[in-house]
Amino acid sequence: MLIAALPHGRVVVAVSGGPDSTALLIALQEAGRDIVAAHYDHALRDGSDGVALQVAELCARLGVPLISERRAEPLPKGSLQAAARQLRYAFLERARIAADAHLVATAHTADDVVEGVALHLMRGSGIAGFRGMPARRGHYVRPLLGFWRSEVREFLRRRGVVAYDDPANLEPRFARVRARLFILPALERDRPGILRRFHAAATAASRWHDTATAQAAAAMGSGPLTPARLRALPEPVAVEVLKLMYARAGGPEPGLSRAHLEAMLRLTQPGRGGRGVDVPGGLRFRIVGDLMQVVPSQPATGEPARLEVRSCAGCDDRQATHLRAGLQLQVGFRRAGLRMRPVGGRGTRKLQDIFVDARVPREDRDGWPLVFAGERLAWIPGLAVDADLASPLDEGGLHVAITPMPVPPPPKVVRLEPPKALEEI
Repeated sequence: MLIAALPHGRVVVAVSGGPDSTALLIALQEAGRDIVAAHYDHALRDGSDGVALQVAELCARLGVPLISERRAEPLPKGSLQAAARQLRYAFLERARIAADAHLVATAHTADDVVEGVALHLMRGSGIAGFRGMPARRGHYVRPLLGFWRSEVREFLRRRGVVAYDDPANLEPRFARVRARLFILPALERDRPGILRRFHAAATAASRWHDTATAQAAAAMGSGPLTPARLRALPEPVAVEVLKLMYARAGGPEPGLSRAHLEAMLRLTQPGRGGRGVDVPGGLRFRIVGDLMQVVPSQPATGEPARLEVRSCAGCDDRQATHLRAGLQLQVGFRRAGLRMRPVGGRGTRKLQDIFVDARVPREDRDGWPLVFAGERLAWIPGLAVDADLASPLDEGGLHVAITPMPVPPPPKVVRLEPPKALEEI
């Protein structure tokens, strides 16, 4: 069995004890690869410790190092399969680090691709869902995507290896099992060869998706990301741009549903700034002026804002302001009716209008520290200072600073045309 070529270096092989992962382990060992096996016992059914023992005996016969672990913590809330997958991948990441390996190989096959495509089509999906599963995502690789389970079992039969068959693979309460046992066999009986055609179509969709991803990366590297630039891109490329932004902000992959992506695309249409939508991972996608951002949905809970005041004969510290001597200052936050007469402006202005003009997103405004002189708004850090309370540099007065200093929104940028190298998919 010629598995897909993998980059050089040590590989952690995820081994459940089933036929697919057992075949992958043996194939990589026969190919002379530097491998370490990793087995996670979910402890969900009687006899799981026996499966762990079988995996350990197999690795001993093959001379392959083994990292194993048995679940000792409660399952995360949610579906059983999702919770088990979350714990398993967390373990595999620990195993990868412990083994000093760059890659983790999992034993998904062509059947898994077709099952995934069927499930995604029933739920509704775009190109990313129709491709089934990628051959590689981050540290994780799937070398057996070009092989069917029947080929895997024949590979084991020729070597006289009997692997463990997990009873969960026959439990119809799981949607994937229902697709495997009922839906896909029925389609194959009615239209012989349709599963292989599904697999071919998924492979083609994977190539299209890879092209869109490459173009999205090129778009992100060619200038500031603005809503106008995103709207000018083909929609498949625009979707991949949003996914890359989300991933680079620390979002889990895959983390964005079709509904999330549609909501994000709607936000890029013309409209007022300061808009946003919450996305998984405690993040928020928002439009600030002419820029798109993915930021934490809640401000970081660090130390509260502290006011630092000292006498100053005059300096050019841009992180501070200078107010008239003798003022009694304190830190507060916005409330209804606040106004000031900003230096360089004409007349008084509402705090709300100053925030809007500075493109401060709505979710940031309540947490923006303000400096008051008594009941009067004296300084909006990073944005404006009251003209009646400001001290001219040549007169000296109070040097006033806030720690930590709020970060003003970026200035408005010039909109760029989409790169000419980008082509329609």
